Amino acid sequence: MSADVARRVALGAQGFADTAPSGAVTKRHMQRVMGRLKVLQLDSIPVVIRTQYMPFHSRLGPYDPALLDRVAYNDDAWFEAWAHEASLLPVESDPLFRWTRDRAREGKTWKNLREVSLREPNYVQSVLDEVRERGAVTGGELSDPRPLPGDGSGWWHRSLGVMALDWLFRVGDLGVRRQGNFEKVFSPLESIIPADIQAIPTPQIADAQRELALQSVQAVGVGTANDIADHFRLPVREIRQSLDELVEAGRVVPATVKGWNKPAFADPEAKTPRAITGATILSPFDPVVWFRERAERIWNFHYRIEIYVPAAKRQYGYYVLPVLVDGQIVARLDVKTDRDAGVLRIQSAHAEVGAANTQTAARVAEAIEDLATLVGVDQVEIVDRGDLAPHLRKVGRPS
Repeated sequence: MSADVARRVALGAQGFADTAPSGAVTKRHMQRVMGRLKVLQLDSIPVVIRTQYMPFHSRLGPYDPALLDRVAYNDDAWFEAWAHEASLLPVESDPLFRWTRDRAREGKTWKNLREVSLREPNYVQSVLDEVRERGAVTGGELSDPRPLPGDGSGWWHRSLGVMALDWLFRVGDLGVRRQGNFEKVFSPLESIIPADIQAIPTPQIADAQRELALQSVQAVGVGTANDIADHFRLPVREIRQSLDELVEAGRVVPATVKGWNKPAFADPEAKTPRAITGATILSPFDPVVWFRERAERIWNFHYRIEIYVPAAKRQYGYYVLPVLVDGQIVARLDVKTDRDAGVLRIQSAHAEVGAANTQTAARVAEAIEDLATLVGVDQVEIVDRGDLAPHLRKVGRPS
């Protein structure tokens, strides 16, 4: 297939060709998008808005972010797991991740937390017993949190109690809901995962990985083995074996994409949209850009958020977000929500090659307006920084 077809297949697989709701976004719409994503990466940094809210906005339009919290943490339709980093997944996926929790318990992953469990087994058991008795506990609510030595400074500083809770989460004894300011509330996992799913026999590792590889192919549409493994952050060597088995079974097909220097795999059921329409600002952890190697291959888009880049070395800004217009990444914006002032600040606006013009600016302005609605502010301020900024200031806000 051509690179253009591969791009449209990838965006179609991620739901960018689906019809947007004509009215209010509902739980059914959210479930449909999660069915496309398969996994939603979480992030606690609310420079614009916590980024887990943005992929739904990019596919559905502005909606009430509280709906995501209700679906995930009140309805328990999704559960938190360590998949593509800290993530939400459909509760139906729980059996497919039991092997990852078993590997943690065996000490193959999260070794520092396992050391705590081996060094303080009685304390860890007491923490588990307390959560089971109380039903829901935050790290600060433990009756015996046991602070670690130190002055409490630095983001790495945690109590022994929080480390015990994290360990019990990694091995599947506890699950996590979120409340308030993205605070973890630990509960027995069986209170989150429905009984009928808990009753499903644990798959063999190879079977679970094969199913996850298949879901990854369905989510990316077409991708290299590295693209597919990255979707759930699975071991590439094991996923290559899974892909070979899926190809042999006819559930995945080999693919060649012009301009790609690696062999690819495709979902034989994937549709190729005739066109991708619409303008939206993407989360830095949207599945279409979170694997930077893939983003560069599909769009020739070399992307860094730059939040961790020293100020003097930043090229585009502090919190840099891509803008997708009609299936192409046309710009990147440094965005910040000033909640006290009720302003969405576009601190810089840079166009991709050949896109620094008024026509592009008008479409980017649409995306900015939509994002302002999502984050709940009434004003947009555009700083005159970057080659697209003068054009944005010229077109103003959409009518």
